[in-house]
Amino acid sequence: MTERFTRTSNRKQMTCRLASLLLPAALLTACAVPPQQPAQPTPVIASVPAVPGSAQQQALRAMAEAQSRIDRVTGPLLVNNAPLCKSHAYKLLGFSAKNRYSYSAELADTVQQTFGYGERLQVTNVLAGSGAERVGVLRGDILIAAENKEIPPGENAERQAATVLGPLVRGRALVKLTVERKGAPMSLVVPLTQSCGFSVDLGNADHVNAYADGRRVVITRGMLNFARSEQELAYVIAREMAHNILGHAGNQRMGATLGGIIDNLIRVTPDLDTMTGRSGVIPYPAALDADADRLGLYLAARAGYNVDAAAAFWQRLAERYPASVANGYTAIHPDNSARLAALEKAAAEIRAKQTTKRPLLP
Repeated sequence: MTERFTRTSNRKQMTCRLASLLLPAALLTACAVPPQQPAQPTPVIASVPAVPGSAQQQALRAMAEAQSRIDRVTGPLLVNNAPLCKSHAYKLLGFSAKNRYSYSAELADTVQQTFGYGERLQVTNVLAGSGAERVGVLRGDILIAAENKEIPPGENAERQAATVLGPLVRGRALVKLTVERKGAPMSLVVPLTQSCGFSVDLGNADHVNAYADGRRVVITRGMLNFARSEQELAYVIAREMAHNILGHAGNQRMGATLGGIIDNLIRVTPDLDTMTGRSGVIPYPAALDADADRLGLYLAARAGYNVDAAAAFWQRLAERYPASVANGYTAIHPDNSARLAALEKAAAEIRAKQTTKRPLLP
């Protein structure tokens, strides 16, 4: 059991490393498409049942759809805020990719049956307007090589792809990719994109929370279901990005604790026994939360999201899940009155700058 858990944990760390090279740049020009608000509430995302067959496949599809929703909302936040991300901004590729081992080795056959993923990494998402889209990268393309260096297949493909791609994205504007499409090789030269380098992933648990460890963000399934629109989800993601940009996990000496929580939650079957109470997270002081609120609203506004309803969203969350709900968001962000005041002040600043067409800089 320990060996299997270690393999799964290491694989997820490889996934995050690969995502930091691939996914954020896929969100390059989502900013060119105005964020859309769904007319109906987003369907509730179910957990993955511990049973084989169609029920498990349906749950895997639901997880993939949930991650796609997160990616769609995250895109404008990452690509429009590279100047504010400072040391967290990188040149990255413009798509996401997975293979049959991307969830876990135990689910490889089910993943292949559900999504058609094989041994090699396959492009799973290319956003409209991105550099990858402009040069013709398509969903379903199989990654063969980068700058004529093979991207190996198999259970360790994500780690090996990160090893190949990592040196290539530094110090260049373009990367030549060889892909397989409909059984034939094809060469594509993909422009790199300056973007915030945070990975933003689904946390496979129903409690309503979000976590940031300094380089990653996780939005739980419960929080995803609580957010009624992409705009509300953007408020949560932007705020957690702000915590990362401001280095709050380090300031709180909570990087390792939050990192462990994220490692657990991004597993297909996390250990939910460890998610009781606050899971060792120290509540954020009011001053840090106010700073994250202000910066988070600027991040959201720069990405094209309307920030006027942010205070109402956070107030609704606090009323529904107050600080007494120990594993909820408000328990680790408890100073609600100070937070709401900071939000209203930041929203007024942003509206004034938008009216006078001044740069949206905090």
